[in-house]
Amino acid sequence: MEPILSPRVKICCIMSRGEARMAVTAGASALGLVSNMPSGPGVIPDEEIAAIAAIVPVPVATVLLTSRRLAEEIVAQHRHVRTSVIQIVDSLPSGAHAQLRERLPGIRLMQVIHVLDEGAIDDALSLDGSVDAVLLDSGRPHMSVKELGGTGRRHDWTISRRIREALNIPVFLAGGLRPENVREAIAAVGPFGLDVCTGVRTDGGLDPSKLAAFMKAAKE
Repeated sequence: MEPILSPRVKICCIMSRGEARMAVTAGASALGLVSNMPSGPGVIPDEEIAAIAAIVPVPVATVLLTSRRLAEEIVAQHRHVRTSVIQIVDSLPSGAHAQLRERLPGIRLMQVIHVLDEGAIDDALSLDGSVDAVLLDSGRPHMSVKELGGTGRRHDWTISRRIREALNIPVFLAGGLRPENVREAIAAVGPFGLDVCTGVRTDGGLDPSKLAAFMKAAKE
């Protein structure tokens, strides 16, 4: 896809209805709601995800982050939380994306690619057409305790740019984004969207000052 000069912003790790309102007021295009994970910040119960998703106004997207890998389990979870997007943070078995498409019509699918090396390019290309978007992150899914997001680490943005240039679907950039490096990230990668969690938080809570600074830098 062509580079985006003013990318959409997804505020991830939303933990309460108050944080959701703060992010929407700040201009977020999407809110990330983290369900059970092997590690990382922002995990909240599915009941709270459902409650937050129910109050978010259209057209702001609500995004369920799930580490489940079986299509039937993801379908069951989504039917409880009712978000508009499902973000799959781990790899899925062959055919699972097609099953999700069939069983959840109208729900957008976003697959996370953890950019460890140039192998991420082939991983991303294999998904072109199977999902609605990919999100490039800095997890380590092969560790004994998987890291599937929220690491606060930056990966190699030159690889991310090559992925964005090769794909025909939107690419979101995550991993180590902060107000201080947003403009550099946009110039380096040209992503459709930015995804931020730890970069706009202080002591675990959404920080209004950091959030405002991030949104200002992203929109400029």
